[in-house]
Formats: sequence, structure tokens, C-alpha cells
Amino acid sequence: MSFTVAIIGRPNVGKSTLFNRLISERRSIVDDLSGVTRDRQYGLCEWNGKTFNIIDTGGFVPDSKEFFESAIRRQVTIALEEAHAIVFMVDVTNGILHTDQEVARTLKKSKKPMFVTVNKVDNHSRLLDASEFYSLGFDVFYPISSINGSGTGELLDKITELIPLTDAEQEDITDAQNIPKMAIIGQPNVGKSSLLNALIGTERMIVSDIAGTTRDAVHTHYNLFKKDLILIDTAGIRKKNKDKNDLEFYSIIRAIKAIDEADVCLLMIDALNGITAQDVNLFSLIARKGKGIVLLVNKWDLVKKETNTAKVYEEQLKKKLAPFNDIPILFVSVLDKTRIFKALEMALTVYEHKTKRISTNQLNEILLPELDKYPAPSVRGHSIKIKYLTQVTAQVPAFAFFTNYPDDIKKPYRNFIENQLRLHFNFTGVPIRIFFKKK
Repeated sequence: MSFTVAIIGRPNVGKSTLFNRLISERRSIVDDLSGVTRDRQYGLCEWNGKTFNIIDTGGFVPDSKEFFESAIRRQVTIALEEAHAIVFMVDVTNGILHTDQEVARTLKKSKKPMFVTVNKVDNHSRLLDASEFYSLGFDVFYPISSINGSGTGELLDKITELIPLTDAEQEDITDAQNIPKMAIIGQPNVGKSSLLNALIGTERMIVSDIAGTTRDAVHTHYNLFKKDLILIDTAGIRKKNKDKNDLEFYSIIRAIKAIDEADVCLLMIDALNGITAQDVNLFSLIARKGKGIVLLVNKWDLVKKETNTAKVYEEQLKKKLAPFNDIPILFVSVLDKTRIFKALEMALTVYEHKTKRISTNQLNEILLPELDKYPAPSVRGHSIKIKYLTQVTAQVPAFAFFTNYPDDIKKPYRNFIENQLRLHFNFTGVPIRIFFKKK
């Protein structure tokens, strides 16, 4: 299960700016107005060869005592329970405010590692001013400037020291357990718990038409055709809004951890609603985390059908999921139990694709002639030649290509190589990683 870090602090101290820098994307809205971040944003940070989850939380609103005492304090409690470490952010330009002191008192009750991060320290004078924050009662603080990145390297060094294993070592442990884990993922009310109940033939999960009935990730040992696997039913992940309650925040964190733990994710969508932007975001998150994917279109029995309805629907789905659209798509009805066992069979097939190893000889014998036939475009008058390739150890199928100009191979040719790998070796449902190295 991936390491999780939550960024906590009052409004306008720079939490979202730091979040965007750590995930190398501009995902959180950043503005000088306080209270802009009401959603909770989730992303992945990579540093020193280690990967961890990062959560950007909404700022504490100091002008509403009731809101702070109830909603915000509960959010802090949830973050403290679910995160492995906390980044407590304050602002050197404003000094210590009453809200900072309230948050500090709450955080001191936790046994979790705490990183007091003083933001907007971008000159020597502000570095001296930052010493004021020792009075909060923490032994160490980290002066940074989230807008230009200064000081963030030292902060990340200390955070990653807490992560005992690299992703490769974690994958070795998972492989040693030798039981595939399948997480059922999707927005609320698409039929996740009903699917699990239908598969195991008992009311293992509470099922309701009320969105958000499932609040936690639940593991069920399952045997299919003499093959053991773990089914993980998760709380629904929906587009977040200002009315979202604390339990839903708690559920989302648990669902993301379930994705971390899973080998293959069964991503369910509602056939009547089609694939939404939130579904696409969830798909991208699963792919970025290197998990296998099976897409289940549920409630297919309610769709009015014509001759090519399924084919057209599938084409539209793959268009929205491009460029990674080499995934199995199944049209199911949990209510009628249509193709639900086929879904598990496909998930096991995707798991086999994910753990597949191809010999170096086979790779070179099959792919090198294809790459020689369609070489990469020349750069500055020099021909690019791929001389050798091999599969490397990683949590997803990963391949190293040795070439004379590794930095000059562009994305279109990288996509061509990936397509060739998929064409000749069948990695349906699994993300592929490609690396170019100097030879």
C-alpha cells in the first residue's frame, strides 16, 4: 500500500501551490483569495526513486468558529488517521496566527510524523523571520518557497526517508503472496457492491440505491475455477463538491489506497450515463499507478439496442480513453448476472498480462526487424538506431531500448513502439513503460 502524505494548513498559505509542484502538474486552482480549495485533490509524487500519494486539503476558515470547530477539525482528524505523514504548512509573511496555533494543538495529539513547513521563505530576511515558528512547539521546521521550489528538495528527502521500500521491493512482496487482488472501482451507485454480492452469492456487502452506502474498502477471499483471488469493494468516487461530507472524504482516501493495493481494477461505469469526466480521471489515476484495468459497462440491460449498439458504444469509449485504450470492455448487467463471471475471467487474464515476462532473445528477434523497417526520424542529420532491447523489472511491463540518441526519440515513435509490443505480445489491459538508454 502506497505511502500517503496530507498537506494541512489555514487558507492562502500555499498548500495548492506546493501540491502542484510536488505532482508536477497544475491541477489545484491557485489564487490569492482564501478558501479557493474546497475540494480535496489527490496526486502522486516521485522522489529519490520512491512514489507516494499526496493530498491537498481545503484551508481552515478562521472567520467561522462553528465551521472550524466542527467540519475542519473533523477533516484534520480524518487526515491524521489515514495519512502516514503530515505536512503542516504556515506562512512566514503573516507570522503565527490564532488558527495556526489551533491546528498545531490538534496535530500534537497525533503520533504521525509531522513536517512543519514555513512557506514563502524566498530571501534571507524571511529566513530569519521564520524562526518565530519554533514557538509552535515543534523541534524542526522546513523553510521553503512553494512557488519557486526552493527548500522542497530537503523536505522531500526527509519524507522519503520514512518510506522503507521502493516500488520494486513492494512489488516483490506482493508477488510473493501469489494471490491476485482485484479492486472494484467506480462512482457511487454504479453497482459495485451489487457485483460483489452477485459474484459470491450472499449479502456480503450492504447494497442500497443511496449513493455512498459503502464507506470503506472491504476485502473478500474468492475462488474461481480453482484460482484464488482477493476482491476489494470500495466506496464510490464522485466529482467532489462543497457539500461533500467528512465520511465521503474518508471513503475517497480508502478507495485510493485500495487502488494502490490492487493488481487489477474493475472500473465500473453506468451504461445510461456513459463515461464521464470523473470516470476518465479515475481511469487515468489507475493507469498512472500501473494497475491492470477491465472496464465494465453496467446496467446494459436498460439500454435500448440496435444492430451495432455495443460496437459503437465501445468505439466511443476507446476514443475518450485514448491513447491508452487497449483494454477489455465488457457490457454487463449485475441485476441479471450477465457476463459478471466473464469479468473475473478477464481480470485474471489481465493479471497474467501484467506479470508476463518475455525473454530478451524473443524480444529482439521479433521487434528489431520491425523497428529497422520503420526507424525513428533522423535528428540533425544523424540516423537513430535501436540496437538492443530487454524487459526490466517493474510493477508493470517495462522495456529498455538501447540506442545511440535516446533523448531524441519523440512521443509519436514511442507510441509506435508501444503499439508493436501490444501487437506481438498481447498486453491488453495493462499500462506499458518504455525507457530509452544510451548504447
